[in-house]
Amino acid sequence: MAHTDNPSTEVSNAVPRPEYPRPSFVREEWLNLNGTWQFAFDPGDSGLERGLVHQELSGRILVPFCPESELSGIGDTDFHPAVWYRRTVHIPADWSGRRVLLHFGAVDHDATVWADGREVARHSGGFTSFTADLGEVDGGTEMVIVVRARDARHGPQARGKQSTEYANHAAHYTRTTGIWQTVWMEPVSAVHLRRPRITPDLASGAFHLELPLSANRPGHRITARVTDADGESVAEATVRADLDLAPRMVLTLPEDRCRPWSPEDPHLYRVRIELLDADGATVDRAECTAGLRSVAIDGKRLLLNGRPVFQRLVLDQGWYPDGLMTAPDDAALVRDIELSLAAGFNGARLHQKVFEERFLHHADRLGYLVWGEFGDWGSGTKHTTRDNQQPTAGFITQWLEAVERDYSHPSIVGWCPLNETHQELHDRQSVLDDVTRGMFLATKAADTSRPVLDASGYSHRVLETDVYDSHSYEQDPREFRRQMAGLDKDQPLINPDTRANPEKENTDAVWSVPYRGQPYFCSEFGGIWWNPEEAAAAAGDDRQVSWGYGQRPRTEEEFHERFAGLTAALLDDPLMFGYCYTQLTDVFQEQNGVYRFDRGEKLDVARLRAAQQRPAAFERPSGEEGR
Repeated sequence: MAHTDNPSTEVSNAVPRPEYPRPSFVREEWLNLNGTWQFAFDPGDSGLERGLVHQELSGRILVPFCPESELSGIGDTDFHPAVWYRRTVHIPADWSGRRVLLHFGAVDHDATVWADGREVARHSGGFTSFTADLGEVDGGTEMVIVVRARDARHGPQARGKQSTEYANHAAHYTRTTGIWQTVWMEPVSAVHLRRPRITPDLASGAFHLELPLSANRPGHRITARVTDADGESVAEATVRADLDLAPRMVLTLPEDRCRPWSPEDPHLYRVRIELLDADGATVDRAECTAGLRSVAIDGKRLLLNGRPVFQRLVLDQGWYPDGLMTAPDDAALVRDIELSLAAGFNGARLHQKVFEERFLHHADRLGYLVWGEFGDWGSGTKHTTRDNQQPTAGFITQWLEAVERDYSHPSIVGWCPLNETHQELHDRQSVLDDVTRGMFLATKAADTSRPVLDASGYSHRVLETDVYDSHSYEQDPREFRRQMAGLDKDQPLINPDTRANPEKENTDAVWSVPYRGQPYFCSEFGGIWWNPEEAAAAAGDDRQVSWGYGQRPRTEEEFHERFAGLTAALLDDPLMFGYCYTQLTDVFQEQNGVYRFDRGEKLDVARLRAAQQRPAAFERPSGEEGR
């Protein structure tokens, strides 16, 4: 049973984002804590010394929207070194005798949480979820939850595309501080299930389950049952839960009930998991979804379910005009996927943020291919005022939290820990090398079932990276085709500057380890600048407030010709397993999306789709070209 807890206030009487926030691991009982919280800015970060843990706060904010966003009811886009939240929560009476878990979808950047004045959690990282175990709580009582979030303008924290200047500029956008994903509670028994890891095994027609527990008790066991869309049970197994902290089991499906998950048929099974005590009574239960699919590498081919599926990806940054990094509602998440599919894409690089989990749930349902990514853009050894996300061990910690959270989603077909990291050519060893290799190895240790791209675009530093890629915003289709040639000779584009001038002395240049025959794709291209209103007003004058890559087309017809030419260069390469076009929507001043920032149309979507849906050479039935 779901509960809501929202006092009437002047900010809003509605509970925003009321949907269940963790659809891959669902319990029936939970309490949504979105809605109005007390709030205070703490510009001197002195709130702890001033006793704000124990004081009422004068402001109000609508959670889960950050204070910089319009939807929060505040809309203050200045820098906020610290902010405070306070909420009195009514614990449901029927939760008595059980432990209560307090979940935060994401808080940017460093969070401390108190419950009735007692510190219950600390977490660093603005993109990943965390949980506070509040212990056994009396039902029918009230509890005061206080959160402090600290956020730095400069320094070595991962911030993705958030601007370190006051105003938006270039590809840097309005910041997010504090809570920006759903806050919620759920009751559990003293011994309970933790998030399972579900690994599909298409070759055997089975699911491998790893079932972590909070503790073990004599006689406890776990049962798991797989049901199909019609509700009929197709597989069941039981395993002891009194010996191992993470029992494992295999659920093998009958051959005639094996239905692979794919973009054409995104079939999902239900997996019901129950923890039983020695008498057979249910101690804990949860329901998950699972897709039976495989990802494999055969030479230069990246295969889905044993066949070449060309990945027509789009760069999706997941920003919204009114909610910033937070979607205004669940329908907006679905709408973004539907818009992408309508334009002819079949997936996305979820770029420079860890998307909220409900997006992945919808990607699972809709057969949308996804590459997961961390928000590190600009990480490097050279400090600047704009791109100063110097890598730290925290990058690895936070990235592992993201991989663990999202492991069981079949829509995720690859991991990309880093994006466009920078390093001086002469600096051959640095902390960035260690972090890049550390994130690669950590990802491979956490997930052996998916390919890992060590650092998208540049610079590759791990020789054994599973996948190799490049970024190119060349706007001339003929030059772009020439630039992307060479994959058949094991000489693909690595980095435009260093390949053309390998001896060039340039302290701002980046370097990559050699290409070694991995599956390869151009993971950023296009970015065609198109703002029809500006184009009409300027009549070819590019001195406008928006920007995109290269010379702006003079007409929409010129845009479509360029788009078709660029995509054709990659679709025609039999060794190219996919591409990623920049980007799905405009984002503030960066107006190179195929849709407007408000998701309105600005191009002929049917023409975009037609250009992309032409057959890809990679998908030819013989598949010999990709070997």
